Amino acid sequence: MTLTDDPRTEGGADGRPPRRGLRARLSRPGETDGLVGILVKIVLLALVDAFALYAVFLLAAQEEWFLLAVTVVLAVAVNVIYLRRDGLPAKYLAPGIVLLLVFQVFVMAYTGFIAFTNAGDGHLGSKDDAVAAISAKGQERVPDSPQYQLTVLERRGELAFLLTAPDGTVTVGSSDAPQEEAGDAETDGSGKAVGLDGYTPLSFEELLQRQDEILDVAVPVSDDPADGSLRTSDGSSAYEYRSNLRYDAADDTVTDTTTGVVYRDDGDGAFVAPDGDALVPGWQINVGLDNFRRAVETPQLRDSLVSVIAWTFAFATLSVVLCFGLGLFLATVFNVTRMRGKKVYRVMLILPYAFPAFLSGLVWSGLLNAEFGFINQVFFGGAEIEWLTDPWLARFSVLFVNLWLGFPYMFLVCTGALQSIPDEMSEAARMDGAGPWKAFRAVKLPLLLVSVAPLLITTFAFNFNNFNVIYMLTGGGPRFEDTANDVGATDLLITMVYKVAFGTGTGRDYGLASALAIIIFVVIGIISAMLFRRTKTLEDIH
Repeated sequence: MTLTDDPRTEGGADGRPPRRGLRARLSRPGETDGLVGILVKIVLLALVDAFALYAVFLLAAQEEWFLLAVTVVLAVAVNVIYLRRDGLPAKYLAPGIVLLLVFQVFVMAYTGFIAFTNAGDGHLGSKDDAVAAISAKGQERVPDSPQYQLTVLERRGELAFLLTAPDGTVTVGSSDAPQEEAGDAETDGSGKAVGLDGYTPLSFEELLQRQDEILDVAVPVSDDPADGSLRTSDGSSAYEYRSNLRYDAADDTVTDTTTGVVYRDDGDGAFVAPDGDALVPGWQINVGLDNFRRAVETPQLRDSLVSVIAWTFAFATLSVVLCFGLGLFLATVFNVTRMRGKKVYRVMLILPYAFPAFLSGLVWSGLLNAEFGFINQVFFGGAEIEWLTDPWLARFSVLFVNLWLGFPYMFLVCTGALQSIPDEMSEAARMDGAGPWKAFRAVKLPLLLVSVAPLLITTFAFNFNNFNVIYMLTGGGPRFEDTANDVGATDLLITMVYKVAFGTGTGRDYGLASALAIIIFVVIGIISAMLFRRTKTLEDIH
């Protein structure tokens, strides 16, 4: 080793002094190369920290302590990972792990949480929210209420009331904020408050244009909803309004002051009168396994669920078999080397795959219309064949449309798999006396299944939840006649969950929908695990 090769000397091999400090560190393998990279990292981390800080304040205001703790841990972890000089693999894995936690793990955990609650129409908030909403219902003008002079203001799109009491006190408030004193308000010659810093008074034309919004504004008198609110009927004066429903925190009851009926907490998230009449809204509570029991114990829902599960399995299985069979057949046909124009044919065959599934469903819905659809008018001489309203024809129709949408994918996959199989293996089979069919069945098909078996499993899982084709083509119909639920002959579990969750006919029931979603997850998970274990036997072919 020469003197210039010694790293302890002042000069390098080229006679220049060795690099030290930030520039030397930036040159190391695995480190960001250049000042621009450092600046980009700082900016991105600053944006992440700013978003995390905003989320912390927001979650703290909503008292969501668990989510707040998770946010803090993730923000600290991201900073530690990207401010370290080593740990390059973690820097690449961190974004994917964070997105996985946010968009997969959190969604699954939250769905599981909702499945054990009564979340749905009238049961979305806390008990305090329900009491506040009930106290705000049925408000009537207080007979001896003083008249407040009113100026309607606006700030950041929200309407507010600037109120002048008979004694000259000026207050300001909105539907989301109780009235508070506004000592710095501008007044006119009569003493009426007409302006306030940070707010914009509405003109007469704006009052006319937005009168519906103004009539809906109810400014709480205080933090206690029982104290009533201030409302207006003409935009120039306001009066006190109070509800005839009074909440008694000591007895945990709500009393209707006009009828004397007392509503009590029934333990199911609602205030209920002795005759069974319940006040709306209620509140969200934990119901344990009640949603799962409802799915299997309620006669109408159970019968519909059994039919939907059977059709879901049939649809997913037949879709995989038909799409794979047609795709493999076409891939084999167009894999013949002596065929001319193969590229043109292949492009034409994959066109259905290029169109969005929901748009194709809408187009086929029009083509299969019984009265004026192209299929009936052209191919069947105007016959009114009920492709979408007869239960069995509707099932055939969704299978046919899904075949039209799905075979191009299998065609592409099988084409690539067939082209990866050496021709020598087929030639060897033919030299051993095997015919074309036997050579394909004994040589090509087993090798093909090694490549496509995992894709067949994922295709089964996809068709198990194929929402677009069903909802856009038939909407899940035709509806079963022996059930009060909006469930039909072509409904899959996923479309049934959608209808239960978003209330197409029977009201929204997020708890039951989440329970059904968990059932779908468990079923698909078990089936996929079993099928993946079976596919390992195909690996012995290699």
